[in-house]
Amino acid sequence: MAPGTKNGATKKKSKDSLFTRINKWLHLWLGLVSGVIVLIVCLTGCIWVFNEEITGLLEPETKIEKQDKPVLRPSQLSAVALKLYPGKVISYAQYQQGRAIHVFLKQPNEKGRRGGGTTLKINPYTGEVLKAEVRKKGETDFFRFVLNGHRFLWMPYAVGRPIVNYGTMVFVVLLITGLIWWYPKKWNKSTRDKSFKIKWGASFKRVNLDLHNVLGFYSLIFLLAIALTGMVYGINWYSEGLYWITTGGEKMAEFRDLKSDTLQVKKGYSPDQSMDIAWSKVIAKHPKSQGFYYSYPDTAEKKSTIGITVYPTAGQFYNSQGYTFDQHSLKELKRKDIYSTPYADAGFGGKLRKMNYDIHVGSILGFPGKVLAFLCSMIGASLPITGFLIWYGRKFKKKRKT
Repeated sequence: MAPGTKNGATKKKSKDSLFTRINKWLHLWLGLVSGVIVLIVCLTGCIWVFNEEITGLLEPETKIEKQDKPVLRPSQLSAVALKLYPGKVISYAQYQQGRAIHVFLKQPNEKGRRGGGTTLKINPYTGEVLKAEVRKKGETDFFRFVLNGHRFLWMPYAVGRPIVNYGTMVFVVLLITGLIWWYPKKWNKSTRDKSFKIKWGASFKRVNLDLHNVLGFYSLIFLLAIALTGMVYGINWYSEGLYWITTGGEKMAEFRDLKSDTLQVKKGYSPDQSMDIAWSKVIAKHPKSQGFYYSYPDTAEKKSTIGITVYPTAGQFYNSQGYTFDQHSLKELKRKDIYSTPYADAGFGGKLRKMNYDIHVGSILGFPGKVLAFLCSMIGASLPITGFLIWYGRKFKKKRKT
């Protein structure tokens, strides 16, 4: 956000305080340096916000009306998937009310989800495979491509991720310095009009200036919320510091990878029994939940566990709850990090951390919140463009006069 050009610019500049001059200098040069980063991150963020809705519209065959009967159990999904791809192993199944179940398979020796794999979209009641997507290592779908740009600018992860992280921090500084620059020295009808209204009938330069100033002001709080929550995912010292402040001095517990007890191998249940009993236990606790993420145990790895995450509300993640089970004994294994604590039992700082993603994408306010996040991200993407045009116009005008 930048003020309009006034007569006697040289005289005005000489009256600016040192603080004002530093603020303007920071806003100008930090904006020029980070403009491309902000543009890409905001544009990709706009698209990602509606990834579920857009995917649903493009795949109408995966919409399944809710029926008054139980959905397929994990072992049944496994049987359907492995009949088609007997050489692969199932990594996870994603249940979502009103949609086909997404089942992801990979090669036995592959780790994680970036090595390629096969996604099956299965009718949750009949077991019919509605769609199969096979990707080789390195291949991505459209929304994964968008997310990669949002997170690390399609560069090597180790290079692009820090650029995005600290580029976002620079964007926070730009928003604050822009607000300081925007704030009029005197409030009257003229300054109120310039600060809160876009003069559409004016020259291109004036309209561009108004778009930068006025839209930047109206979206400021929301862009700050999006940027500050985004920094949680990439800057450890910021993430830990924010948690420490919001919890009144608590240290964030580290994620602990739980293991099954290898002494219980072949003393308990068969793999299929374990999968279904663990599923039944969680379903009984959360019969009305809108979604489940079921992480299959790697039966070739005896320490592997069964993981189930429950999503009570469609399209929201803050109130999710995770369960981990020993694949041999079905003993529930307890984690101690904040994400394992039920939302209702968490303190203020814990609740805020569990809401972080929903705040970031706007889903904390439901679909209207996503629309708001989309519009504000669009404005965020426009700010480097309108800001550059303001700078270029003034620079070009000065050169032409000389």
